[in-house]
Amino acid sequence: MRAPTRLRELIAADPILVIPVVHDPLCARIAEQAGFSAIFSAGYANSAALLGRPDVGLLTLTEMVDCASRIVEATTIPVFADGDTGYGNVTNVVRTVSLYEKAGVGGVFIEDQVSPKRCGHMEGKALIPAEEMAAKVRAAVDAKVDPDLVIMARTDAIAVNGIEDAIERANLYYEAGADLTFVEAPESVEQMRRICREVNGPAFANMLPGGKTPVLSAPELEEIGYAVVADPVSCTYAITHAVRHVFSELKRTGSSASYPGHLVGFDEFNRLVGLQEIREREQSYYRK
Repeated sequence: MRAPTRLRELIAADPILVIPVVHDPLCARIAEQAGFSAIFSAGYANSAALLGRPDVGLLTLTEMVDCASRIVEATTIPVFADGDTGYGNVTNVVRTVSLYEKAGVGGVFIEDQVSPKRCGHMEGKALIPAEEMAAKVRAAVDAKVDPDLVIMARTDAIAVNGIEDAIERANLYYEAGADLTFVEAPESVEQMRRICREVNGPAFANMLPGGKTPVLSAPELEEIGYAVVADPVSCTYAITHAVRHVFSELKRTGSSASYPGHLVGFDEFNRLVGLQEIREREQSYYRK
């Protein structure tokens, strides 16, 4: 089944779809083996993985597409991709969607921040006019070749203009053709309930520990009315914590022998990255 079709089915089905953001292709393989049905390639993790920098719009479109493409190649489950602000006007949005679709993703989202954007839970965000974003959504829908490619529209209006404007914008974007809407950074459970009750179409939640939004479990979010929930930072933060610990010990002791319980083994890692399958395929070409 094509990735867009599968992602669309997962969004529409019960229970709520839980999508982790993966830090890189290796983490994409780990997520699939853990049993997740879809994964995210997003700017926060990509900026950390490629640049060691924060999510403030430093990566270019082609760098982001390259990240998504490598994640797509590493896994068999649908990849949802971060289209940022569309990297310009409606013409740029068309190219953004086209490049991501060629990379094999199942869905793309764009947002209504002024470029360069900021992480949705950072201060100092600014918005483009709602009608300009609606035009970008229409351009995104028009650009896709596969009719099942999922287009999500995100608004950061709560932090700038408040919940009323955020709901109005989300509905405008849905009317423009978005399949899924994402009202970023609601500040209370009541705001979350209003979003699910008053915004047309399926709603997307983003659970960032330490951010502005109350962190709820997937069943709690499903009860509120959300169709999809993303975990945007756990993978990146877990890597940061683990590597910091391992390198501190390596510097202190001069050897990795003191922390065997914190590392996977050589054979286990080879199985994870598919070494045996590669060797078997190599040998198949030599058979008569």
